[in-house]
Amino acid sequence: MTHLGRRSRAGIAIAARGCVAAVALVVAAASLAGDLSVGVVDRAGRPVADVVVTVTPTGPHAGLHPHAPATAVMDQRNRAFVPLVLAVALGTVVEFPNNDSVSHQVYSFSAAKKFQLPLYKGVPHAPVTFDREGLVVLGCNIHDEMVGYVFVTTAPFFGTTGGDGMLAIKGVPDGDYRVDLWSPLVADPAATLSRTVHVAAHEPAAEVVRLARELRARPQPQPRRGDWEY
Repeated sequence: MTHLGRRSRAGIAIAARGCVAAVALVVAAASLAGDLSVGVVDRAGRPVADVVVTVTPTGPHAGLHPHAPATAVMDQRNRAFVPLVLAVALGTVVEFPNNDSVSHQVYSFSAAKKFQLPLYKGVPHAPVTFDREGLVVLGCNIHDEMVGYVFVTTAPFFGTTGGDGMLAIKGVPDGDYRVDLWSPLVADPAATLSRTVHVAAHEPAAEVVRLARELRARPQPQPRRGDWEY
């Protein structure tokens, strides 16, 4: 197996939304430090950003503690949520500043967290604590085209891929792990986005899984204002 190196060696380029594509999951374990690198690319080898990656032990380390809660920021700029997808640990407190030129009214209908922030611009409301695991879909009651996602997880290791389609996770103990992916643009069934990888100090691993479905042109699921009682 080949170790996943720099982007130039991986041969990946910038991905475009809505392209006819498959998704490949590339998993590689560093040989000494117990680090884990995950890359997501389409069928043409182009990286896919904003993909949530969770890494959960399945063997002796199954009792690893979940990632500690922290603070995070979901911004609003150019009538869009930034980032599109925010992955956080259970119990994380998220701020919602509005650095746009217009006012926004953020809300969520999701079972994992229902809330709304009355119309505002600039100085944010009090931060929101995400205290239930699951996917939280965000919308704006003023701008229907706005959609964002907060992915709340109890996995001990997680993150989202960057513009290069890569995520590097440090300090992963030797053992077997389940790697799961989620993205609002990936239409492949969830069962096909899960793989098991073995992390060993002297056995760097690389695995590529290619999937057949196109990337979505529009992220899903979408927020539904009708779920709110005004």
